[in-house]
Amino acid sequence: MGAMSYLLRVMLPDLPGSLGSLAVALGTAGADIISLDVVDRFDGVAVDDIVVEVPNGTFPDTLITAAERLDGVVVDSLRPFGGILDAHRELELIDAVAGAGAGASQLLADELPGALRVGWALVVRADGDAWRLVARGSAAPMWEGGEVPALRDLERVTPLDDDDEVPPEWTALDTALAAAPLSSGHVLVVGRPGGPSFRPSEIARLGYLTGILRTLHAG
Repeated sequence: MGAMSYLLRVMLPDLPGSLGSLAVALGTAGADIISLDVVDRFDGVAVDDIVVEVPNGTFPDTLITAAERLDGVVVDSLRPFGGILDAHRELELIDAVAGAGAGASQLLADELPGALRVGWALVVRADGDAWRLVARGSAAPMWEGGEVPALRDLERVTPLDDDDEVPPEWTALDTALAAAPLSSGHVLVVGRPGGPSFRPSEIARLGYLTGILRTLHAG
């Protein structure tokens, strides 16, 4: 019998034993924890990304029910996960992109979602007052270019919301968005269909990664 992997973003009390209790609760639903990343901590709450493996045929809702039986635990989101599990995935991505030459933008669009646990990525380039598509990851929306006022004068990693002027294709499926400047007028856009929104620590990680890429390109 095969298995499915899911990524849960869970908010739980930032207290000793909380994660252990959650692991036991998920275990009762037939889930094995494969990896865990602490995404954020604030006001006595921890936000964790947990990748679990469950037998095929397990209803994802049972994972949510099992987790939220615990006091103070809220499942922020749950979605199928097909990324590569690697503690050094961001550094490996930087190394691969740095050595990819003309294929760097496409490699970044293809591989960044697995490294930062987003749904899709694309790279665009300023073309006068409009933007042109440079590279699209396989899960990214179909979009060839046009005006994107929200990207104008972008100087740092920025989460984009419903009030920003972005193509409707990008925000379909209630997609959370963020954009980061690369070098030579290029901009990286990442999306997470269905949310959750990008937390400050995730924006910082994206800024760290793209900042290194800009430095490498400049050098």
